[in-house]
Amino acid sequence: MLDTSFAVSFANSEPALRLACFVGVLVVVAAAEALAPRRARLASRLARWPSNLGLAAVNTFLLRIAFPGAAVGMAASAEAGGFGLLNVTALPFWTAIIVGVVLLDLAIYLQHVIVHAVPLLWRLHRMHHADLDFDVTTGVRFHPVEILLSMVLKIGLVAALGPPIVAVIFFEVLLNATSMFNHSNLRLPAALDRTLRLVVVTPDMHRVHHSVIVSETNSNFGFNLPYWDRLFGTYRAQPAAGHERMTMGLSDFRDPAELRLDRLLLQPLANKPNVIPINRETIA
Repeated sequence: MLDTSFAVSFANSEPALRLACFVGVLVVVAAAEALAPRRARLASRLARWPSNLGLAAVNTFLLRIAFPGAAVGMAASAEAGGFGLLNVTALPFWTAIIVGVVLLDLAIYLQHVIVHAVPLLWRLHRMHHADLDFDVTTGVRFHPVEILLSMVLKIGLVAALGPPIVAVIFFEVLLNATSMFNHSNLRLPAALDRTLRLVVVTPDMHRVHHSVIVSETNSNFGFNLPYWDRLFGTYRAQPAAGHERMTMGLSDFRDPAELRLDRLLLQPLANKPNVIPINRETIA
């Protein structure tokens, strides 16, 4: 077990660590996709990036106000109080970290499936899918209410699991980094993509999920680990039209005006007959 003072110090540095990783991954992935783009853009970065990155800033601010300690704080409380599954088992420390990260990732996969299946939650999540392009900033484009609800779920899950503080910090950083990577407009060599899919969700794998075709949107829900889609039968290797020709986004949100930040924040209120990918019900 790591020294308690080290764990607390590590937890206190979490905001700075996450910010540094966010900026670093954003810059590196943005540069890589500019050098080796997978698809031609439909909208300029100037039309999309201020709103997408603005959402990331709003979400970070709201999370810090609503949940100052967030999931990391709950992990510290669980460790101090000795509650949570992993705190009452005799697992070695590093095993507990691996188990904690894997179970948290499974929970995010299941959460992703649920927000596609429940009409009210889909109203929030569809904003993420309504982006006309697919690049690194799509990976941080989520409605603030969805982000707050997701944090409530993570805090509850951490309380139940009791993973080490290090595991929660690592998972949060990993989730943010892989989301930007697998949403990137990056062209990877086919052989490299096949190899990477054995350990992580790649851009070509996740891009299928952002297809305008409902049966393709209803696939590839994973963010970090690529195994859940295969295990639960939601894996689709490639889009029917190919990556260069596939249409991204949602059929009801094609107007470039919908890319504005104010329209994105109000989008859940729009009465569009969007198909729910999981159960194919219609929102009235």
